[in-house]
Amino acid sequence: MIKQPNTDTTHPILADTIAILGDLVAFPTVSSASNLALIDYIKGRLMAGGAEVMLDPSPCKTKANLFATLSAVKNDEANGERRGVVLTGHTDVVPVVEEDWAYPPFAVTQKNGRLYGRGTCDMKGFLAVVLALLGRLKEAAAQATSPLYLAFTYDEEVGCVGAARLAESLAAKGIRPRLAIVGEPTGMKLIDGHKGCCHYSTHFSGLAGHGSDPEAGVNAAEYASRYAMRLLEWREKLRATPPKDSPYTPPHTSINIGRIVAGVAHNVIADKARLDWEIRPVVAADLGRVKKDMADWCAETLLPEMQARHPQASIRLETLAEAPGCQVATANGARDIMLEVTGENGSDVAAYCTEAGVFQGAGMECIVCGPGSINQAHQVDEYIEISQLTACIKAMGRLADKIAQGRVG
Repeated sequence: MIKQPNTDTTHPILADTIAILGDLVAFPTVSSASNLALIDYIKGRLMAGGAEVMLDPSPCKTKANLFATLSAVKNDEANGERRGVVLTGHTDVVPVVEEDWAYPPFAVTQKNGRLYGRGTCDMKGFLAVVLALLGRLKEAAAQATSPLYLAFTYDEEVGCVGAARLAESLAAKGIRPRLAIVGEPTGMKLIDGHKGCCHYSTHFSGLAGHGSDPEAGVNAAEYASRYAMRLLEWREKLRATPPKDSPYTPPHTSINIGRIVAGVAHNVIADKARLDWEIRPVVAADLGRVKKDMADWCAETLLPEMQARHPQASIRLETLAEAPGCQVATANGARDIMLEVTGENGSDVAAYCTEAGVFQGAGMECIVCGPGSINQAHQVDEYIEISQLTACIKAMGRLADKIAQGRVG
């Protein structure tokens, strides 16, 4: 629902979009929680609009992707031809814990041409536009010569987990879209390349003891700190050797230490530690080099030191997500059609990661384009400009026209 609505427009599609956005934001779909209530809401709207809906549950069954077909036209599975376009976005949002919001995070508050609320920008604004335009998209699909699909995924914010599962499910069912339009917030500019994003936790198990005798134990916190310092050494090496003509900012593969958790008190040797870190590779080879070096160094240096004093000591790398980057392609039908419908005269790249890398890896030609500014994503008092929703509505309307003309997919 919308808090303090005061909608100052009579445009029916924009009013519908804002109302739907209010519904979507009211579902607190942080990545640590279920998205099933939201998926059920979207499913109801799509089925009422005549779409064919498929749910793709997560392994734990507490989340699901939703994949919808808006036309009777199917892929030619006999020869594996890729056809059609999928409009896609994620349903999860980042947490609001311990953040001081001026507006209720899980309601939409309209003020000064902005809509405030968690997910308004990243990226339920795009989802609301697609749902508000469902009738028009369905009419376009009925005239199209290629399929039109919609996809709503889970757990993008923790490594594009849902998109990876959906890509596997579609491949198993012989559904092979040619183009993917990912509606992340880009200010309706076009992004056709971005870095990958890989999340890891390295776990250290040592031996507790009294802090007065450090040699009596194996301090997991100290070994985690040494591990962190070697990662930072790699960060400097990568900073000094960016790929030639890299279009990214920063131009090199980056490494970030997100969190170190260890110990229970000042005077106790820490027997457990966890280091959370990420790497955003410009090229896949950088990821391989860093992982191999860290694994070899642990096996040859750190772990033998730990086990010399405590044979049961251990170091374990936990892979949380390895989302691939999206590589700029010379031939990209998704980019070409979105250049037409947005009126933009070119595309760019981004340092952040999206599901486009997953879908590109599954064989689709991808573009990232959606309403809102990435600078508002993940922020306190997240918002989207109403003018951005209007721009997206107009662009998606023109896309629907081209789909109906058989010019997409």
